Amino acid sequence: MIKQGEKIRVITCDAGGTMTDMFLLKANGTFGTGKASTTPRDESISYWNALKDAAGGLGIDWEKSAGEHLSAAELAIYSGTAMLNSVLQGVGVICGLITTKGYEDMFVHERSRGAYAGYSYTDRLHKVTHRHNEPMINSKMVRGVRGRINAFGQEIMPLSEGDIRDGMAHLLDKKVEAVIICFPFSYLNPTHELKAAEIIAGELQKKGITDVPVYLSCQICPIMREVSRVTATTIHAKVTPIARNAFLKVEGKIRKNGYKYPLQIVLGSGGLATSSYPRLQETLFSGPIGGLIGTQYISEVCGQPNWIATDLGGTSFDVGLVMGGRSPILREVEVARHVINIPTLSLDSIGAGTGCLVVYDPGARRILVGPRSAGAEPGPVCYKMGNDIPTVMDCLVVNGIINPDYYLGGSIKLDAKLAEKAIREKCSEPAGMDLNQFNQLVIDIISSRIREHVRTVVGVRGFPLGDFNMLCYGGAGPILAAACAEGLGVKGVATLPFAAVFSAFGCACMDLVHRYQKSTLVMIPYGVPDEYKVQMGQILNLGWDALEQTARQELAAEGLEAEKAEFIPIAYMRYGIQLEDVEVPLPIKRINSVLDMDKLIGEFERIYEQIYYTAAKYPQAGYNIFEQGLMVRVPQMKPDLPRLPLGPAEPSASARKGERPVFWKDKWSKAALFEMGELRPGNEVKGAAVVEAPDTTLFVPPDWKIRMDDLQMIWLERGKKQ
Repeated sequence: MIKQGEKIRVITCDAGGTMTDMFLLKANGTFGTGKASTTPRDESISYWNALKDAAGGLGIDWEKSAGEHLSAAELAIYSGTAMLNSVLQGVGVICGLITTKGYEDMFVHERSRGAYAGYSYTDRLHKVTHRHNEPMINSKMVRGVRGRINAFGQEIMPLSEGDIRDGMAHLLDKKVEAVIICFPFSYLNPTHELKAAEIIAGELQKKGITDVPVYLSCQICPIMREVSRVTATTIHAKVTPIARNAFLKVEGKIRKNGYKYPLQIVLGSGGLATSSYPRLQETLFSGPIGGLIGTQYISEVCGQPNWIATDLGGTSFDVGLVMGGRSPILREVEVARHVINIPTLSLDSIGAGTGCLVVYDPGARRILVGPRSAGAEPGPVCYKMGNDIPTVMDCLVVNGIINPDYYLGGSIKLDAKLAEKAIREKCSEPAGMDLNQFNQLVIDIISSRIREHVRTVVGVRGFPLGDFNMLCYGGAGPILAAACAEGLGVKGVATLPFAAVFSAFGCACMDLVHRYQKSTLVMIPYGVPDEYKVQMGQILNLGWDALEQTARQELAAEGLEAEKAEFIPIAYMRYGIQLEDVEVPLPIKRINSVLDMDKLIGEFERIYEQIYYTAAKYPQAGYNIFEQGLMVRVPQMKPDLPRLPLGPAEPSASARKGERPVFWKDKWSKAALFEMGELRPGNEVKGAAVVEAPDTTLFVPPDWKIRMDDLQMIWLERGKKQ
């Protein structure tokens, strides 16, 4: 019998396109990590393999004791790319749209921003490069009906029931598999959408059709901007069945082996939901969100409020900010060149990773690094899977920074000779350069690109880099941490022993959080009477009451006790002349007096001042609230990161693994080798050194050093050149 404190209580997973990362948290606060190759055809296979690997790292024989651990587990969290990949590939069920006459071409017109979404800054400047997207729903599958709600939520033309029936008959003839209803201003008054759904349900019942779901934009995305609203609803309708099936396969696997509860899925806003969540399109960006949540948790634990979260993998480099312990929320995001209303933690990505292809252009006499990537298949040249175009990783292997015999703990043997041959024949010899100097230049190029991206993300928000620590994670994060921080001027640079699975760790740091949003129309001019402020507060209260009612219903459906939940009203406020608003959590539950409204305004100005500085405040313009929200939080168990006593600066003999030559900055150096898992708090390592773990590598250049603090975080610092 396994002791209670040794049983696994929390299971979190980050399923990427290449690897599936696993994080297991025991009841006593200790944790283990694991990895497995992702199996896209059935992610429950890679999920189970990663579980087995992580359990093995904790000394657990998973084949013998899986049932005992799973039956004791209280929470299983999953993040992945199932829904995002479906959207990017354009797959999904056949959808039809019922909308108001005159609005049939919403997808053709689209948002103007959609014509340049995903473009580089240079391409955005030239209108000739702008290109409209193919409509998400073919015009033959769109039917307009008579009826109208105006901008004040008033009915000015009754809904034509005959048009609804005719439109539905047409869509059924076209073999529709899902129906979307989106009328203008339904976010203010949903009666027409509800009535249309009732009529359609009756028509389907008459024909005995039970497998054509109907989706209402007023329920999926009840906010203004009908194009973004219909796009979000369409994505939900098209790909939810595919994503839900993937989630249910994983859930079925662990429930069959003893797990008792629904699988929780990460939302882009940092919350959690089950596979039955009615707005499953919010899981589009669940993959990289875990790392940002993990950074927030690190911020809380170590007491340092401002962090730059940097995630470097094989394909992309993601940057997010934690300011004052919180990350900003975006309510509109770009995906597949569409602008969609989905609440998502703010992340900025570029195509820069260790899998990026390296090409020498002899005509321009320049080196091109990315953004195209070798991916997992065929992968870098050293994978020996058929690719003959060098990658950044090949350069790191040839220059001695990555150990070809210890990749993924030695389970994959890399071919350094094959990588060297490809670089020499395709790049360094045509460029007339020494092989290792060419590799160094490639590393410098990608490091420079990463530094500039960090400067841009922080700089456009008006903050000095010196106010932030930089956390480097992802499989490749520690390798280039020092190079990418070179000259940035950040407060500090840190990584962790479990950096390669940090996004999965971040999933274990989440509370169960749901977000709800709806549009409203509240304007508070400067100097208005107190009675007017109270009236505007009552309008907001009605909106929050409606959102809370929905939230309580969903909590009950998920088997959660509303009494344990915290309900946080949110207002999205702006000054009267502005186009962008600020998320303001309400410091009180409702607005019942002038004093309450003044508290909301005061909180807005406090947050606004943090973001834009005092000089930007302009209360004389008045205040607008065009959207409000509700955040519901149910606390969950978190990993324990205890502060351990600091030991000696000298690492133990068991941490040392010898040395090997490493080429860095135009010369070869003997780099001391260390095993990351054997380092202890207080240990320091001076460069040149390579600190290896089964799933990542930390390179310490000759003029740097590292130290492990009492939280077992590894800090990179400038040292004396050895």
